[in-house]
Amino acid sequence: MSEIETQSLGVDMLSITFVLSEESKGLRLDRAISDQIDDYSRARIQGWMKTGELKVNGSICKPKDKTLGGEQIELKARWVSEHTWQAEALPIHIVYEDESILVINKSPDVVVHPAPGHWQGTLVNALLHHCPQLEYLPRAGIVHRLDKDTSGLLVVAKRLNDYNHLVQQLQARRVKRVYHAIVHGVMISGGVVRQPIGRHRQHRTKMAVVAAGKPAVTHYRVLQRFERHTWVRLQLETGRTHQIRVHMAHLGYPIVGDAQYGGRKSKAQQTCLFGRQALHAKELGFVHPSTQKMCTWEVPLADDINQLLHTLSCTKVRHRK
Repeated sequence: MSEIETQSLGVDMLSITFVLSEESKGLRLDRAISDQIDDYSRARIQGWMKTGELKVNGSICKPKDKTLGGEQIELKARWVSEHTWQAEALPIHIVYEDESILVINKSPDVVVHPAPGHWQGTLVNALLHHCPQLEYLPRAGIVHRLDKDTSGLLVVAKRLNDYNHLVQQLQARRVKRVYHAIVHGVMISGGVVRQPIGRHRQHRTKMAVVAAGKPAVTHYRVLQRFERHTWVRLQLETGRTHQIRVHMAHLGYPIVGDAQYGGRKSKAQQTCLFGRQALHAKELGFVHPSTQKMCTWEVPLADDINQLLHTLSCTKVRHRK
């Protein structure tokens, strides 16, 4: 995939340019474009195409037109919020804050974005109370998401230019994101998973390894082995939805407590019940959008994961590294 250039033309203006990948040949234009700039909905992209704010090779095209691969995409559009989220005075664990960014240590029971069934009590609701101007940013400034049951670090941009800068780093695979997890089964060694991820063909709320999916790369390393489980360090090269959970399940080592991707529980899994997926975003690093300096943060494991590690360490240990 070609590098995507994003910048701000003002308080509420977006400017994005990139080249469609050769793999997109034959797809509808709106789908191919949304695959490469998935921070914006397909409906929003269709709207920009119809108004002429999004051009293909310098021309206005229809969303249903087919791609040839390699087209130059140029977007210059005014950002308008699609949502009317409610601000709420809720606690937020802020690790770092300045005029450009917020770094948050998310609790495992917090939903990030409002959605049907979770319109209130989310991280976005809390952020809008803390920083009301986030209402005018895509996704309320949240650059990358964590699942409700995943704890740990995420970054929030406070201005559109900062948001665009961080999204560009994310798309160019320059953001460091390191997770710790506890998985079922005893891993022999670390390695790299290079398997594409897309929607599950039968279960549309799930993701899966599928040949036509988006490229996804996860690096993993064994930290400690227990009798029936492994503590692993995982570093994302890409950031697909549920990537770590899908890749670990694909390897045959589902994350402890993952009800969606854990599969049928074996007797070994039954011995290690956990109320959520044992996954924690432990390290985060990127170039600060204002200072242009590399910044990194690291937080301790969540209390419940530490307790799980203690419980496992009290069982017979097969090997320690």
